Amino acid sequence: MSADFLDTNVLVYLFDADSPAKQQRADVIVGAGIATGSAVISYQVVQETLNVLLRHAAHPASPEEARRILNDTLLPLWRSTPSVATYERALTLRERYGYSFYDSLILAAALEAGCDRLLSEDFQHGQRIDGLTIEDPFR
Repeated sequence: MSADFLDTNVLVYLFDADSPAKQQRADVIVGAGIATGSAVISYQVVQETLNVLLRHAAHPASPEEARRILNDTLLPLWRSTPSVATYERALTLRERYGYSFYDSLILAAALEAGCDRLLSEDFQHGQRIDGLTIEDPFR
């Protein structure tokens, strides 16, 4: 079965009423990913999403909303935990492709989870990295 790795921006748009078109697209992606088990996120995406929703969103989430988002959305998708190999691969990817270390960790987690696609608006759309295709789902 193919799997999609969801970057933080997909999850943030899910809760962004100020961007209704992106929110609707994120809802379809996340809903299908949870329903079919075909989407994956890492610990890093969990942390970044909660941080953005609590501190940087136009309408910050309350602690109760953050807990609900964690339990209902993030935890069902979280299937990638770091290892020494994740960090080693991230360093290699950073050196090879010039992405930041944190973006390289996203790439490494997606590859280690066996994902076919990385859905993100923060990477180069259409780029292929070691069998992983980067797609901007909001394009």
